[in-house]
Amino acid sequence: MKYPEVAGFDALLPRLGEFDAIIDVRSEAEFALDHIPGAINCPVLNNDERILVGTLYKQTSAFDAKKVGAPIIARNIAHHIDTLFHDKPRDWRPLVYCWRGGNRSGAMALIMARIGWPVAQLEGGYKNYRAWVSAALAEPPAVDFRVVCGPTGSGKSRLLETLDGIGAQVLDLEQLAAHRGSVLGHLPNEPQPSQKMFETQVLAKLRSFDLTRPVFVEAESKKVGNLRVPDAVMVRMRAAPCIDLQLARPERVRLLMEDYRHFCADPSVLADQLVHLTLVHGRAKIADWQAMAQGGALPALVDELLVQHYDPAYLRSIDRNFVQYPQAQVVELADITAGDFLAAAQRLHDAPV
Repeated sequence: MKYPEVAGFDALLPRLGEFDAIIDVRSEAEFALDHIPGAINCPVLNNDERILVGTLYKQTSAFDAKKVGAPIIARNIAHHIDTLFHDKPRDWRPLVYCWRGGNRSGAMALIMARIGWPVAQLEGGYKNYRAWVSAALAEPPAVDFRVVCGPTGSGKSRLLETLDGIGAQVLDLEQLAAHRGSVLGHLPNEPQPSQKMFETQVLAKLRSFDLTRPVFVEAESKKVGNLRVPDAVMVRMRAAPCIDLQLARPERVRLLMEDYRHFCADPSVLADQLVHLTLVHGRAKIADWQAMAQGGALPALVDELLVQHYDPAYLRSIDRNFVQYPQAQVVELADITAGDFLAAAQRLHDAPV
């Protein structure tokens, strides 16, 4: 075969496991927004260099942009080969891609091919891969969902984590979205990924599952923080069998106090977040809740939020959105110890399919 081999993602997908490295040569910023799972970032134009060359391309000419960009690209490719790939054997097989046009990936792939490596280049670049993701999510793998339902604080995330720990198949959308799903669910110092990265991660998880075994997932709304759950995935979740996780309210308050320690450490952050509930509960109620937060009455505040906000919202939505909820399998937790969650997870994992 003549190298570099150039092919689209549909053709390369069945062979992805054959490549020893997937190399994304786009800038750091482009890579951070989304990339093919498992790819490493080796920019041939870094963030600043890409802006420089792009500005020349738009304001002067393609010729001038390429004349400036070519030596930069050559130096960067040489650096990557010297520092990352100099010890690779002759049969080392990389896949290289860039954004779309192929100029950046083509330059690296050409040099690698001249060295003698059997390199492949993704035709159409990341844009071709992204089109494949969108099409695949429109008809996602037919996983057998089991939807874990329960009001806020009932331990759904802990149960999923425990299920995952004992070998069950779990799609943890909140973990992938870096958000706990509610208006107060933002995780401190952990920004949410881009929508495209979220979709990439969701699809990768879906494709990793054994379709003959159930997949446990939490009952989510259409959005987890700022991120939207893919429509076709949500449709399948809402039609799936449900598990009703039940825990007494005092234990739910305890669990939330543990899970939201960052609010306990800095109640002013919680007070600021409560502003988002103003349209639902009015300024006077929010002022009361903020005073409770600032005054250290956090257990009482959590209990009020459950009774007056979260539980009514849950009851309004669960029957309407998850059609099999009335026939849900009930799982009662007596306490929030690791042993309680392990026993519940084991029962669900060992249940006949």
